[in-house]
Amino acid sequence: MNSAALPGFDDILAAAARIAPHAHATPVLRSRSIDAIAGCSLHFKAEPLQRAGAFKFRGACNAVWSLDAATAARGVVTHSSGNHGGALALAARTRSIPCHVVVPENAVAAKIAAIEAYGATVHRCAPTIAAREAACARVQVETGAELVHPYADPRVIAGQGTATLELLNVAGPLDAVVVPVGGGGLASGTAIAAHALAAECQVWGAEPSGAADTFESLRRGEHVTDFVPDTICDGLRGTLGAPGFALLRAHAVKVLTVDDADTVTAMRLLWQRMKLLVEPSSAIALAMVLGHRQRFAGKRVGVILSGGNVDLDALPW
Repeated sequence: MNSAALPGFDDILAAAARIAPHAHATPVLRSRSIDAIAGCSLHFKAEPLQRAGAFKFRGACNAVWSLDAATAARGVVTHSSGNHGGALALAARTRSIPCHVVVPENAVAAKIAAIEAYGATVHRCAPTIAAREAACARVQVETGAELVHPYADPRVIAGQGTATLELLNVAGPLDAVVVPVGGGGLASGTAIAAHALAAECQVWGAEPSGAADTFESLRRGEHVTDFVPDTICDGLRGTLGAPGFALLRAHAVKVLTVDDADTVTAMRLLWQRMKLLVEPSSAIALAMVLGHRQRFAGKRVGVILSGGNVDLDALPW
């Protein structure tokens, strides 16, 4: 696949075959009690049970195993607040190649520890997108490593789409799929897969009120990048990527914003009713459904629970 091109459904099918020896086919879980609260039939794709604890392993694994031998030998580099960094580190380990991860100083400690445990070299930087990208570019020049962007890389987007491919294969046709949206990689891959398999399925993105650049971008019809994130959802603080913006518009994805307090409530509910420990950046998808019951009433709704890498020493209650 041309790294400059937007991925399509064939790329998702190729990614599914490529990552099959390495990634888990995570379960689709149900909860009658949460269905009753939400007023609809919810089908939860449990990506906290994915390797490295998040859906990010899918895209990272696809990118790593897409590389030719000479490129792979130079290693890979990325910038990440945590989950993508851990996923890329683990994916690189499955191929025994070097991995470098640029991490902002305010990243969750547990996520940094995981990146290091998977064998990557961690490079710290100031907690801004500009600082992350500058540091990543510097490491790339110094090492010759291949850049695997957290959400703007078409190989990553294709890999993320495999979660919805599995979801629909298990749950059957759905009226809607709800996903967290930060950089847009998961939402883009979801939209490609959902509309290839169920053209009438509406894809919804759940975004923090304190980091609503995707909501604003789609509302204005122009790519908004100038914002300062303020949200508990550390995995959703990144800027919507240009490929994500193009794909979300092309697939008519709708985005709604969610307050952090509602996200924490949903996080507790998932722990209490389903015994699933998910991070805020994941719980936001359920929070959006619960906050907009009238939109989903009586429908069959897929919810991608994106990850479970929670810092147990800093729970949000």
